[in-house]
Amino acid sequence: MNDLSHTHMRAAVWHGRHDIRVEQVPLPADPAPGWVQIKVDWCGICGSDLHEYVAGPVFIPVEAPHPLTGIQGQCILGHEFCGHIAKLGEGVEGYAVGDPVAADACQHCGTCYYCTHGLYNICERLAFTGLMNNGAFAELVNVPANLLYRLPQGFPAEAGALIEPLAVGMHAVKKAGSLLGQTVVVVGAGTIGLCTIMCAKAAGAAQVIALEMSSARKAKAKEAGANVVLDPSQCDALAEIRALTAGLGADVSFECIGNKHTAKLAIDTIRKAGKCVLVGIFEEPSEFNFFELVSTEKQVLGALAYNGEFADVIAFIADGRLDIRPLVTGRIGLEQIVELGFEELVNNKEENVKIIVSPGVR
Repeated sequence: MNDLSHTHMRAAVWHGRHDIRVEQVPLPADPAPGWVQIKVDWCGICGSDLHEYVAGPVFIPVEAPHPLTGIQGQCILGHEFCGHIAKLGEGVEGYAVGDPVAADACQHCGTCYYCTHGLYNICERLAFTGLMNNGAFAELVNVPANLLYRLPQGFPAEAGALIEPLAVGMHAVKKAGSLLGQTVVVVGAGTIGLCTIMCAKAAGAAQVIALEMSSARKAKAKEAGANVVLDPSQCDALAEIRALTAGLGADVSFECIGNKHTAKLAIDTIRKAGKCVLVGIFEEPSEFNFFELVSTEKQVLGALAYNGEFADVIAFIADGRLDIRPLVTGRIGLEQIVELGFEELVNNKEENVKIIVSPGVR
C-alpha cells in the first residue's frame, strides 16, 4: 500500500478520445444529504462508454460545466454497477451500511416539468452517472439515494451489473404495451438487442424474430430466447418476416442499433397499425417518407433509458424469468480496463456482449 491509500483510490478516468487512464484520484467526499456512497463490486462497460473512448466527447460536458453536477472536461466512467453501501448521507432512511444495492443512472433535478410528471429519464437537467457525474469504474462512487434499489438475498453479484442494460430493454418493451401473444422483431443483437429479446420473451411475446449479421451474435440471440434469427445480408428479411406472420408483418419491432438504414428496416417489418420502438442511439439523420406512417397508421415511439424498470428487472432475475449468463462475455479487473475492456470491444466487437469490471483487487 502506498501513502495515498487512505486518501486516494484507483479509477478509470476519461481525459479525451482514446485517452482513458486508470489512475489515483482523491476519494469521493462523504455523501451529501440524501446521497449514499457505494463500494463497487461490478460495473459493466456500456456502448456509451465505448462511444466516449472512440469518438468522445459525446455526452461528457467539455464546453461548460454540467448544470446539475458541475462536471467538465474529465469524468470517471461507469454506470452499470452494483455494490454495497459504504456510507449514508444525512437524512437517508430505509438503508444501512453493508446493504447490497444497484443504482439507476438517471440523476435528475426533481423540479422540472418532466420530473414532476413522473418522467425523470427525460429531465431537463439529466445527469447520467459516469458521463455527467463521476461513475463506478472506481472503488467508491456517490449517488443519490432516490436512485437505489436493494438487491434481494442470494442475488448473484455479477447480475447486479446487468440490471441497467436490461432495464433499457424492459423500458422499451413497456413502451410497446402488452406483448402477450405478439410477434416481435428485434433489429440488432448487441447488448441492448439481447436484453430486449429477453424482456420481450419475459413479457409474454409468442414469437421473437431477431435480425443480426454477426455469427457470434446470431448464436447469442438464440441463447437469449429468439425463436428465429434472420441475417439480412443473406436473405430477404422482410419477405421471411411476412412468411412467418401470414403475410402481415410483425406486431411490434424494436430498433436496437441506431443506424439510419435499420430504422427504416424496423418500421418496414411491422404490420399496418403496428408499433416500432426506437431504442438505438442515432448519430446521423436518415431519409424517410412519413407517408409510410400516414398510409399504414403505424406508430413509431422513442425509448430512452428507463423509468423505474430496475424494480421489474431485479424481480425477474431473482425469480428466473431473466437469465443473465448469456450476456457476460468477459470479467476483468480495473487495471485491465483499457487493454482487455475498451480495446477488446473495439477490436472484437462481434464476439463480445458485456465485459464486466471489478474495481477491487483481482
